[in-house]
Amino acid sequence: MVQQTRPVRPRVVIVGAGFAGLNAMQELGRGDAQVTLVDRNPYTTFQPLLYQVATGALSAGDVAFPLRVSASRYRNVRVRVGGMTALRAAERQVELDDGSTLDYDYLVLATGVTTNWARIPGAEANSMPIYSLDDAIRMREELLRCLEDTAAGRRRASHVVVIGGGATGVEMAGTMAELRRRWIPLTYPELAPKQTSVTLVERFDHVLSPYRPRLRAKAARALRRRGVRMLLGSTVASVEHDTVVLADGTRLPSDVTVWALGVAAPQQIGGYGLRQGKGGAIVVTRALNVEEHPEIFVAGDLASPPDPLPQLAQPGIQMGRHAARQILAAAQGRPLTPFVYHDLGTMATVGRCEAVLQFDNGFGLSGLPAWVGWIAVHVAQLLGGRNRLTVLINFLWRYFGPRRSAASVAK
Repeated sequence: MVQQTRPVRPRVVIVGAGFAGLNAMQELGRGDAQVTLVDRNPYTTFQPLLYQVATGALSAGDVAFPLRVSASRYRNVRVRVGGMTALRAAERQVELDDGSTLDYDYLVLATGVTTNWARIPGAEANSMPIYSLDDAIRMREELLRCLEDTAAGRRRASHVVVIGGGATGVEMAGTMAELRRRWIPLTYPELAPKQTSVTLVERFDHVLSPYRPRLRAKAARALRRRGVRMLLGSTVASVEHDTVVLADGTRLPSDVTVWALGVAAPQQIGGYGLRQGKGGAIVVTRALNVEEHPEIFVAGDLASPPDPLPQLAQPGIQMGRHAARQILAAAQGRPLTPFVYHDLGTMATVGRCEAVLQFDNGFGLSGLPAWVGWIAVHVAQLLGGRNRLTVLINFLWRYFGPRRSAASVAK
């Protein structure tokens, strides 16, 4: 009797622990594969709530979760903390920033993208992005420092200019406007209203471009009601230390400039030898792998599939799961299948009891029902029961608790 030998489990390296990377890890963790998850940080960050950290509503720990805790649920998953510095596709190796290498049979690139400065002079040096946990913490510290300096007379004003009218820009502008209107008068009574302002600059004549005109208009009206100065159809020419200069020569005083204009692939992606598309994203097939190297899969914002996808959490989640399933199929000799995105809707919050929610079938919501839905979806997607509970409590306390208590949270 000939004893059948069990095939060797494929070695899979996942680079990046965002929505796509984590979901790929979870899918492969339930399958028959040896998985190594690589990320620069020992934690994963829930990016959709970073602006809440930046404005003091949440702490950094509320939106971060340890990678090793996530990986410990699967016996076949290991974690390496480090950055990928080189890809040797011919040898099927990735090199990390400590000089070590990892061999793989299949690779999932899910590092995400980074800030797109759009080649605008002074943008990178004089404005603040909100793409990482460190970005959010730095922005919160800068906001508080500006307010303290203004209250002490060391600074004349604390004006905020948000550049970009997408979801991140709208959420930042709306939250900062509520800080200015509801909480700053309580915590900084020495400041006059004219010493603070929030301005949103957007090159299109509307905000939230992916949304339907009716929802765009409602979001814009909600921002104006909260005191946000809207400069739509305005292009930024340059960013100075304390000024945002528009293409028409207008100079906007800005003590804190928030950069929410867009994202692009990191520069090092160009050194991987893989074909790149719009914004530097890696071109992939409909199955989400690289045509020249079919053992390499790309998921999340770093992927450029034949049918463009929105840069949201859901595409990343679904792409990560699909890439993992294709790896398990390929390892068993089964054919790959194309990725099909299931649009579950997009949403953005404007402020207290105000949000917009759009579904693919044309149905849309705004106001309180959309806001409640926004909270429910974001709390449910957080990792860890403690995080879900603390975020929910903080939301309810901030928006429905006593104003003075809410103001103390903002500080």
